[in-house]
Amino acid sequence: MVFCRMPDTSHSSFLDELRQRSEALRAERAAARLPEEKARHAIDSALWRAFRWLDEVMGHLEVIRPEVQHRFRLADYLTFDRPQFDTGFATFRRHGLATGDKLEHVEMFYRLLASKPFVVRVSPLAATAVEERLRAAALHFHSDIEHDAEKVVRYSVFHVEPVIRASVRFKPDYQRHVIDVMLRNVDRFESVMLEFEPSAIDEPALEDLVHFVLGESNAFLHRAPLAYVNSRRA
Repeated sequence: MVFCRMPDTSHSSFLDELRQRSEALRAERAAARLPEEKARHAIDSALWRAFRWLDEVMGHLEVIRPEVQHRFRLADYLTFDRPQFDTGFATFRRHGLATGDKLEHVEMFYRLLASKPFVVRVSPLAATAVEERLRAAALHFHSDIEHDAEKVVRYSVFHVEPVIRASVRFKPDYQRHVIDVMLRNVDRFESVMLEFEPSAIDEPALEDLVHFVLGESNAFLHRAPLAYVNSRRA
C-alpha cells in the first residue's frame, strides 16, 4: 500500500497572513505619504514657475533699464532717489546632486544705479555707526579722514559706490507647506519676508512683484502675510 503525504498548508497560510499584513501596511503608508508628496510637488512646481518667469523678465529689464520709482534713504547720510535698473538675473539651487527637480531656493538678484557716487562726511565719533549702517545696507565704500590746518582730524569721509544690490529669494518650507519670499533692499534698505501658499506663486503674483521692484505698485505686499521685517532705520 502506498501512502500519500498530505500537503502542509499551515506554512502557506502563515505566509499568506504575512503578505496580507505587509501589503495593508504598505498601502496605509503610501496613503499617508500622498498628501506630503503632493505638497512637495506643488512647492517645486511653484519654484520652477517663478524661476523661468523671472529669468526672462530680468533679461528684458536689463535691456530696457527703466527708472525705478523708489527712494532709498539711509538715515541722514544719503538718499538714492529714482535709481536706474542696471543688471539682473535669476538663479536656483538644488538640494545636493542628482536629486531630480527638488530645489533649495530660487533667487533674483539685481542692481540699481544712482547718477553719481556719494560722499558722506561725519565726525570721527560717528564713523563706526555709519560704517555699520553702510555694510548692513550692502553698500560698497572706502573711507579716509580729513584734517584741518592744525592736522587735527575733523571728519571721517566715506566714498560710497552709487549701487544698490537687491534680491528676492523664494525659500520653501516643506514642513509647513509654504514658500517664504525674502525681499532685500527692494523698496528701502531693509529685509522683509512674506509667507505664500505654493498656489499663490502664480503669474499675476510675479507680475505684482516686478511692479513692486520698479516702484509702480505695492500690491505684492498685500498678497501674503508679513512674516519678518529687519529694519535698518536709524
